[in-house]
Amino acid sequence: MTSAIPAIRLTGLTKTFGTVRAVDALDLDIAEGEFFSMLGPSGSGKTTVLRLIAGFELPTFGTVSLRGTDVTTRAPFDRDVNTVFQDYALFPHMSVLDNVAYGLRVRGVGRKERADRARDALETVRLGGFGERRPSQLSGGQRQRVALARAIVVKPKVLLLDEPLGALDLKLREQMQVELKQLQRSLGITFIFVTHDQEEALTLSDRIAVFNNGRIEQLGTPAEIYESPASPFVASFVGTSNIFTDPESWDLLGLRGTNSVRPEKVTIGPRGVVAAGAISLDGIVAEVIYLGTSTRLLVDVAGNKRLTVLEQNASAHSVADRRNQPVAIRFSSSDIVSLDEI
Repeated sequence: MTSAIPAIRLTGLTKTFGTVRAVDALDLDIAEGEFFSMLGPSGSGKTTVLRLIAGFELPTFGTVSLRGTDVTTRAPFDRDVNTVFQDYALFPHMSVLDNVAYGLRVRGVGRKERADRARDALETVRLGGFGERRPSQLSGGQRQRVALARAIVVKPKVLLLDEPLGALDLKLREQMQVELKQLQRSLGITFIFVTHDQEEALTLSDRIAVFNNGRIEQLGTPAEIYESPASPFVASFVGTSNIFTDPESWDLLGLRGTNSVRPEKVTIGPRGVVAAGAISLDGIVAEVIYLGTSTRLLVDVAGNKRLTVLEQNASAHSVADRRNQPVAIRFSSSDIVSLDEI
């Protein structure tokens, strides 16, 4: 990220569909060489923003600039960007090599050069020996790599990725996350990644924009988004949070406004043990959910408030007999995050 001119600049970007305001006066700079994720639930506006950057949609108002050049009204093929879709969009009748080389063929690159560049791209995504196969002969992860190779072979300045890992199973998705991050670092291309998967965004991104109702609710690094959520929506959408609102916030925490505590910051133990500097609340274990590496406990405290506690399973122990058990939950006041607007 060395250039002072952003790879992408969105200014006052607005898109309406009839009476629906899908994107609402968005201002955003994305730095050169950044892995930038747009995270949000369905209908939050993130995919529409990606389509506006790609040129598949034209904005109602506002501008899209690519490395200082206004490309708002340019056709998709006239923008130095490329897109990878969730469904791969590979040609089933073509070989893997021809699929990768297709964009070069459209651009009039000669046969030998496009074959050489396509092979290099396949090597980059670790599919060097797969050029003569058809897409139907590949696994889902391999097809996704072919789609990536086809996107990078034309050497775009910006690569747009529209939930590209959504069709993969969990283990393969985790593997592809690592490979995608390594690929981005090696190429130095600006990646703009759309996802509704919070863990995926936290794993991959240099920065994240959390979208809600066509606007960015919070913009920051993964650590900033997770550790210091700016609103109740961010606190509840990115991970899990125990959220306290007035008057329960005052009754339970002695604080005004809306506050949150992440479940992993909370400990659980017997009642009557006082820890210096900790807030302690008596409760009853309502539910125990075994997750393998961790256990999630739902604890009912005063005022019909149910809190979530996350414990790491450092050693084997029985969890079934903890249901209906009287306990105290404790957390430090320094782990409480205010969600009120400053």
